[in-house]
Amino acid sequence: MNFVHLSPHFPPNYYLFSVNLNRLGVRVLGIADEPYEQLTPDMTAALTEYYRVDDMHSYDQLLRACGYFTHRHGKIDRIDSHTEYWLETEAGLRSDFNIFGPKRRDISRIKRKSQMRAAFVEAGVPVARGELYTGPEQARAFVRSVGFPVVAKPDIGVGAANTYKISDTEDLDRFIATRPPVDYILEEFLDGEICTFDGLTDKDGNPVFLSSLHYSQGIMETVNEDLDVYYYTLRTIPEDLEDAGRQSLRVFNVRERFFHIEFFRLRESGQLVGLELNLRPPGGPTVDMWNYANEIDLYWEWANVVVNNRFVETYNTKYHCCYVGRKHSKRYVHDHEQIMDAFGYCIAHHQPMSPVFSVAMGDYTYIVRTPDLDEALAAAQYIQELES
Repeated sequence: MNFVHLSPHFPPNYYLFSVNLNRLGVRVLGIADEPYEQLTPDMTAALTEYYRVDDMHSYDQLLRACGYFTHRHGKIDRIDSHTEYWLETEAGLRSDFNIFGPKRRDISRIKRKSQMRAAFVEAGVPVARGELYTGPEQARAFVRSVGFPVVAKPDIGVGAANTYKISDTEDLDRFIATRPPVDYILEEFLDGEICTFDGLTDKDGNPVFLSSLHYSQGIMETVNEDLDVYYYTLRTIPEDLEDAGRQSLRVFNVRERFFHIEFFRLRESGQLVGLELNLRPPGGPTVDMWNYANEIDLYWEWANVVVNNRFVETYNTKYHCCYVGRKHSKRYVHDHEQIMDAFGYCIAHHQPMSPVFSVAMGDYTYIVRTPDLDEALAAAQYIQELES
């Protein structure tokens, strides 16, 4: 099997996908703009061959790289990066080289929030009232129909980039005058908590691993208000969330991929509302958190699904795993030594975060592992306690 791993060195933990493919005898063919000598020894050992391009945004260069690999090794069987950023690029290359997985014709439904809304409705999952922005009069009419506040977000976008909460007429006028030149969707603001349905499917679309995350607040609030974030894995997935997630997987036809489906649980009614689908693992070290929470190796299990369409480990979520981020710009009550003295017994890992993720996830993270959710939340509050 020939597997092309786009940008295999980033995020830093994702080299383990290549390592485990290599363990199963796969030819792992890397493409990136990183100098080869700057790749880690574990990364280079996992790669059969590496093709450096000058610019990962140059589709022609990526096309030539895949053509070179095809000439050298035969047909490419899979291509992936496990990141949202390269999803459209991967779909184009899959189409041009007839590779298994989402192709150009599929990309709108898994990138455009407006089309995701239609898929959630098909799955029987409620969605917020919303419309594509077409002009000032349409926007004002939409606000009159649903009332303030409303949320404006790019129809294609990652996280909360360029997302706005519009609370009054002045906010609306400002958005109309200054919005970036991309398609936007307007939605009613919902008072709820984000919860997710996450996991991995096999080649036939069967979920072989399932999990769920709960967030301290929405990413929009985290970014726009410069807040610290924590989020944690649940030990048990609520029944209604699993039902909605499985129905959504069926409609989106997710095959041999990680998935991250976001829902709002409304505070007043408890109803679930579909937000968006991501065909990738959740960001940062979440795969590692799943491994800590379940005492399994999902890098290996994913590779086994790709090569053999098998997930062999049984798992029982023994622990909550909590991501706790801190920002260099804030002054905290407790320093690192105090944190380790107080909660080192249940901190499974800590590390700096890449600047790419720092706005949403913080500059430094602690991963807390404990079977007791109250203990995980106490650790998060201790780590993030700010000086008054």
